[in-house]
Amino acid sequence: MRRAKPEKREILPDTRYNSVNLQTMVQHVLKKGKKSLAVGLVYDAMDLIKDRTEKNPIEVFDIALKNISPAMEVRPRRVGGATYQVPMEVSSDRRTTLAIRWLLSAARDRAGKSFPDKLASELIDASNETGASIRKRDETHKMAEANRAFSHYRI
Repeated sequence: MRRAKPEKREILPDTRYNSVNLQTMVQHVLKKGKKSLAVGLVYDAMDLIKDRTEKNPIEVFDIALKNISPAMEVRPRRVGGATYQVPMEVSSDRRTTLAIRWLLSAARDRAGKSFPDKLASELIDASNETGASIRKRDETHKMAEANRAFSHYRI
């Protein structure tokens, strides 16, 4: 086990929208260290959102992130040789991380088109409470609800 938790790195907000959450998403889109490509893809998606919805894209992004963020999740806990799935509340940092992870995986799984187009579509769907990322959040909540009987095993 670790002696101490590593300190959290401070993430600076992105340049165009001044949003820390958007910068976090850029970091998650990043592959093989090509940050300028990741920034371009995310900003292209934001431009597409602006064209399609005629709303402020950062507001659509924030609403989508809020809608996808899970309140509860299950964590495995070993008690006397048996492993129980114990429902637990999700911390705010993990909440955003999971939301971004689910959003990007849902966008990547969409058929055809370019990545900015798929990402913009998934963000718009998530802000309207539809889409694959919302389904993932609902599955997580259902799992936590189904295992509520084991909540007394909290870690």
